[in-house]
Amino acid sequence: MAGNKVKQLWTEGRPVLNGWLSIGNSFTAEIMAAQGYDAISVDVQHGALDYTSLLPAFQAMRASGVALGARVPWLDPAIIMKVLDAGALNVICPMINTAAQAAEFVSYLRYPPAGQRSFGPTRAGFAMPGYSTAMDDEIVALAMIETAEGVKNLEEIVATPGLDGIYVGPADLTLGTQNGRLPPAFDREEPEMIEIIRHIAMTCEAAGVKACLHCGTADYAARAIDWGYSLTTVAGDARLLAAAAGASVARFRELTNGRVQADSLETSY
Repeated sequence: MAGNKVKQLWTEGRPVLNGWLSIGNSFTAEIMAAQGYDAISVDVQHGALDYTSLLPAFQAMRASGVALGARVPWLDPAIIMKVLDAGALNVICPMINTAAQAAEFVSYLRYPPAGQRSFGPTRAGFAMPGYSTAMDDEIVALAMIETAEGVKNLEEIVATPGLDGIYVGPADLTLGTQNGRLPPAFDREEPEMIEIIRHIAMTCEAAGVKACLHCGTADYAARAIDWGYSLTTVAGDARLLAAAAGASVARFRELTNGRVQADSLETSY
């Protein structure tokens, strides 16, 4: 039975580089999985996809050996258990605001007696031969802190038995803590946001759980590792595609703009 690469890297004291999928296409997933990420999460919350896209994405990424995960849409046992049965090893749940919600989330990831997960690993059983209730020890549970309430209750949340870490989404964290004063975005530079982001990392470290951060650039992700974050996500398929395409178009326009102007002048005589 295969282990979880994320947990293996953490045991070795090494940070995890996580990829992000929001395009519902198995070929995109296969391309991303071949780039060297340690783990990849399929975004079922905000991504342009649902479970019918997640399953073939997992299948396409299997050969890469990357640790598969998903961000579920909400604290809902149906979809949480379904992504686990599809083969997810790392599960991110949004909008966890209280210790009670964190405990409920964890319970959906573990089989009895540790939790209330129902047994039926339809694809996981084939993809990971020997899949059994022992997989409880390999599943990583990451609760998202995104609101002022979540930050306020952080110490109680990180003390939840079975919770492996906190996943920070800076956009919603900004909306949730700054009362609309700042626009949602990644890679916050405002002192008040950096203070909250670093406070979350320190609180996680004190509780013995991992802090994880969604980033827009590799440079910011490296800073986050220095702050004590153990997993960073750098952009994602949609943003990376847009950035690469935009840079290519901009470079072409830069190189050909003068030529086009010269041709126009020649034909005007």
